[in-house]
Amino acid sequence: VTKRPMITMRPTTIVAVNSVTNRARNFRVAGLTGGELSFMGLDQLVFRIGDDPPQRLDKALVRDVPEAAVLSRTRLARLLEEGAVRVNGAVVSEAKARVQAGDLIEIVVPEARESHMAPEAIALEVVYEDDDLIVVNKPAGMVVHPAPGSPEGTLVNALLHHCGDSLSGVGGAKRPGIVHRIDKETSGLLVVAKSDAAHQGLAAQFEAHSVERQYRAVVYGVPEASDPRLRGLRGISFEPGNILRIATRLARHKTDRQRQAVLFEGGRHAVTRARVIESFGTPSVAALMECWLETGRTHQIRVHMAYAGHGLIGDPVYGGRRKLKEKALLPAGVAAAQEFPRQALHAAVLGFVHPGTGAALRFEADLPQDMLALLSALRGA
Repeated sequence: VTKRPMITMRPTTIVAVNSVTNRARNFRVAGLTGGELSFMGLDQLVFRIGDDPPQRLDKALVRDVPEAAVLSRTRLARLLEEGAVRVNGAVVSEAKARVQAGDLIEIVVPEARESHMAPEAIALEVVYEDDDLIVVNKPAGMVVHPAPGSPEGTLVNALLHHCGDSLSGVGGAKRPGIVHRIDKETSGLLVVAKSDAAHQGLAAQFEAHSVERQYRAVVYGVPEASDPRLRGLRGISFEPGNILRIATRLARHKTDRQRQAVLFEGGRHAVTRARVIESFGTPSVAALMECWLETGRTHQIRVHMAYAGHGLIGDPVYGGRRKLKEKALLPAGVAAAQEFPRQALHAAVLGFVHPGTGAALRFEADLPQDMLALLSALRGA
């Protein structure tokens, strides 16, 4: 096993980076079957199909396009559709077109175009930044990506302003590369790519479930291994150390498209682990949980904890507006839980391998003030 250097960053700091890395041009990479790779002029990529190629052009391109070109499967498909690919001098836009070993491929790779999304001068808490990526601590209330219901004021709008010309292009556009998201009303850490190469490297880690993601959540009740109700729920088990493991499948709810539903057939595999950090009340009626993800599905922690009967305090979709027992807590604690305006969930730890340097990076973000105030009220402080 090769050990990588581990860089842990905590508390969050603001790092200003002004350097810009431009895409390499006019270079040649030897060693390809049938010839060499070259960028001719500004943006024309030329190479040959290697031996024993897949029969379909799109699959052959994915296999044989040199890594130095930094073209993702999605980007190649788009270039094909746009007529930017020539095979032996003829434009081919059909993904299923047949190819043979030695076919000469020319791809016109346009300059990264300006994004249709507008940059906005929105304050960001930048935890780390370099030429390849940026890590931010997103506040609750901010949407990650523009959508019909949230066309502006998003994290992407803020990053377009903050990063400016340091964005070298993702998917053919000068835009931040979103590789994962957290919900609008969830606070905490996200990593965003600033180049195609970083985007592909990070996306591969998320797909392989090798990224470390830990959350802090405040839930109703206290999950215990001794609880026979929990023991009887399908998909729920306990690991050593009283670690709750929830393994189900998740898919959109049949009647409410804004919700996710727990399934055991169909849907997508989802695994959440959680442990109690602190319990509140006499008897205990709420808990601060550490949750970590083996997979990263939409609303995963929220829907899994609700399925276990320990929904998040403040969650309007899954948690419900349960009222804590007044005799178990001081009135201020009961009121704080009842009035908490969002799901009590924070992305506290994010760890991954830097796609450019290979260094292991790990970041931590303290709980935001609203969650700290909730915990203080639950403690009776």
